[in-house]
Amino acid sequence: MSGVRRIKIKDILASQQTDVDVVVKGWVRTKRGNKNVVFIAMNDGSTVNNIQIVVDVATFDEGMLKQITTGACLKIEGLLVTSVGSGQPVEVQAKSIEIYGTADSESYPLQKKGHSLEFLREIAHLRPRTNTFGAVLRIRHAMAFAIHKYFNDKGFFYINTPLITGADCEGAGEMFNVTTLDINNVPKCEDGSVDYAQDFFGKQCSLTVSGQLEGELAALALSNIYTFGPTFRAENSNTPRHLAEFWMIEPEMAFYDLVDNMELAEDLLKYLIQYALDNCMEDIEFLNKMFDPELIERLKSVVGSEFVRLDYTEGVEILKNSGVKFEFPVDWGLDLQSEHERYLVETHFNKPVILINYPKNIKAFYMKQNDDEKTVRAMDVLFPKIGEIIGGSERESDYTKLKDRAAEVGVSEQDIWWYLETRKYGSAPHSGFGLGFERLLLFVTGMANIRDVIPFPRTPNNAEF
Repeated sequence: MSGVRRIKIKDILASQQTDVDVVVKGWVRTKRGNKNVVFIAMNDGSTVNNIQIVVDVATFDEGMLKQITTGACLKIEGLLVTSVGSGQPVEVQAKSIEIYGTADSESYPLQKKGHSLEFLREIAHLRPRTNTFGAVLRIRHAMAFAIHKYFNDKGFFYINTPLITGADCEGAGEMFNVTTLDINNVPKCEDGSVDYAQDFFGKQCSLTVSGQLEGELAALALSNIYTFGPTFRAENSNTPRHLAEFWMIEPEMAFYDLVDNMELAEDLLKYLIQYALDNCMEDIEFLNKMFDPELIERLKSVVGSEFVRLDYTEGVEILKNSGVKFEFPVDWGLDLQSEHERYLVETHFNKPVILINYPKNIKAFYMKQNDDEKTVRAMDVLFPKIGEIIGGSERESDYTKLKDRAAEVGVSEQDIWWYLETRKYGSAPHSGFGLGFERLLLFVTGMANIRDVIPFPRTPNNAEF
């Protein structure tokens, strides 16, 4: 069998062939049997399903077989045959076994039993070997691919925006500093402030909270662009919906108004969810069975829904007249909380909602002001179980209005002079939005905690692995 190449388990299970020699490589999920025959369930990460290896004990060394325990990595050469037992269509009759790596049965943490998601976060280096995280990570890959495919097919250009920046896009100040200064001996100016002139970049810099501002610059030259990369928020939020490091998809489009922006957001989300249903159904069915029995129904419902367009002012009135006692107050001028967003989506309309025209005082400086001078052309796409999944707006294209609003909220002109200049040299109406990748994955997988849809979550007091 020296000329037989390894075949992934997914491809073996999908093929109609039997009575052929195969080479399978993977990790042992379970091992059971008696003195005559041993059954090994193997998985190589290509599918949520295992393949059964049938071992005739008499033809193998007893000492070697004892080393095969849950977690061990094996190479199996054997004959693929129709399975005589129920549960799988085919199985492999082992002819030779090579142990690539053993796994100590007393210390290996992923024995055959249920493990809590909290426990699995403590062993993030091993949790991809579980069915749950194998499924989540395969879906994560598929969604990343689908995002690039969607925008490429629509003629958008992929732009890489900087992760290290001197500008605070949101003006919230929740940023991680980037410095090479000796924090035990920080150089100071005469007034006692940090002398950033001695730092690597000669100024105060941080990890980016968004690639939007730089993305806008590209859109005002290439028309339609998108970014897709990591972003960072030093927000001390220990919730199931927040991470300190997460990924964002941020398209920016010249000549798009708020309506165009909403249509693109709805089309993108429906495309991605349909792509998951078409290409990840095996994994989605597993998650539907194990974690969220309404997952598939919910995904199909969103794809088949027309998203509601709702003015913020009208949304506030619906909430105030609902008769529901919310934990957080509802009033015009206040930002909506997740409970408010989910009420509108899950109870009142029973479909996704795009909330528009927010008060300008609770939104970022770069959003285009409406004629009433109280609201801006913002939009948030609200989803069942998630709340806000997309935030965006038509951008302010008027130089004076943008400059004045930035000053009003405390964004230094010195930090964004280059951004303001695009409004002096051939400004154009343009729009964009940000889609939180992990929020999307929460929706598509049915997982309840955002820490379970990213391989190595970064949260307050946690930078392990």
